[in-house]
Amino acid sequence: MKAIQSIRGMHDILPDTVYLWQYLEDRLRSLLDAYGYQEIRLPAVEFTELFARSIGDVTDIVEKEMYTFEDRNGDRLSLRPEGTAGCVRAGIEHGLLHNQVQRLWYQGPMFRHERPQKGRYRQFHQVGMEVFGLQGPDVDAEMLAFTARLWKALGLRNLRLELNTLGTPASRLRYRERLIDYFEVHRDGLDPEALRRLHDNPLRLLDSKHPDTAAIAREAPTLLDDLDADSRAHFEGLRANLDALGVVYTHNPRLVRGLDYYTHTVFEWITDELGAQGTVCAGGRYDGLVEQLGGRATPAIGLAMGLERLVSLLAEQSAVAAPEGPDIYLVVPADDARIQALLLAERLRDALPSLRLVLNCGGGSIKAQMKKADRTGARYAVILGPDEIASGTAVVKAMRDPGASQLTVSQDDLAALMQARLGR
Repeated sequence: MKAIQSIRGMHDILPDTVYLWQYLEDRLRSLLDAYGYQEIRLPAVEFTELFARSIGDVTDIVEKEMYTFEDRNGDRLSLRPEGTAGCVRAGIEHGLLHNQVQRLWYQGPMFRHERPQKGRYRQFHQVGMEVFGLQGPDVDAEMLAFTARLWKALGLRNLRLELNTLGTPASRLRYRERLIDYFEVHRDGLDPEALRRLHDNPLRLLDSKHPDTAAIAREAPTLLDDLDADSRAHFEGLRANLDALGVVYTHNPRLVRGLDYYTHTVFEWITDELGAQGTVCAGGRYDGLVEQLGGRATPAIGLAMGLERLVSLLAEQSAVAAPEGPDIYLVVPADDARIQALLLAERLRDALPSLRLVLNCGGGSIKAQMKKADRTGARYAVILGPDEIASGTAVVKAMRDPGASQLTVSQDDLAALMQARLGR
């Protein structure tokens, strides 16, 4: 019978790499708490209409990439391709947004049916941050300062921040018409996908990966000429705040992001160390989305971090040491000592709550068990044989110090000895 394998583009996260995920998640949680963000947990499945209305009908995500199906009631449902829409839906549904300031964060798997490659998966994991109810550039700057602080806390290097403004919907509409006029003049050089999008979503041509279209896009007009005074002031205010904070950035007038709901600020944190999939964190302001989804007008800004890409970067830069082995491997060479070994293990765990202890289960000779202890990387082997059971003692052997002599200690004194040896 053929073995069942995981779905293409949906990967297991194995124990030898989980420590990188835990390192990343622990530091994220700590920093989010320090900045006043509260966690919200969202469903992985939503009505398809939510994403069509928020992300935009003429986007790759909605047109090609969503996992969409009809359930037994005939409802059209989709696995979430991103987290902002669901967070906004939850905020409206539970009355969290109107006349309130909310700093929310969430994490979990997202799903897109894309061609799998390094750094791009069909099930991938994100941490998202969303702020509702604040419209000034100061909160935009604080969110970017958070990310800069996070990279430092993680020990990550060589990340650069690119920044742009998309202005208001009105200024973007003016710019959209100028873009269409420009690309129409050059339509003979556009690829078929660009031609299909030209009149529906011309801003997406600006970040086209097709070499011919990209060459034409490099000479396209920029949005700056169509910005209204308020949009220009917001962008200048953001830049002034970032300059004051010492957050280094580059203004990239071609940066548009792929979702229709963005207004004003958009940004990406990028690395050159992961190949083509170099964006590890991205987001922007979306002041019209809450109203678009049925709530009252609410200013908002958010970002998403790709955890797979950040974990890859941690591994590439050797920013995290692999975890140490257990403190103790409890060797039990006699079958009739198993109950006493279980009791001793639990006594040690009671006395030393942070102790990492592995109890040998399943029997085996003392030689075989000592080999297992060595393979785990344990600092100490504690041996509980028939003689030790009879005398109420245990043998302690230092596994990482070949010159150290083993000693016999009373079981009642074992916790104190290990606390002294381990510094806990």
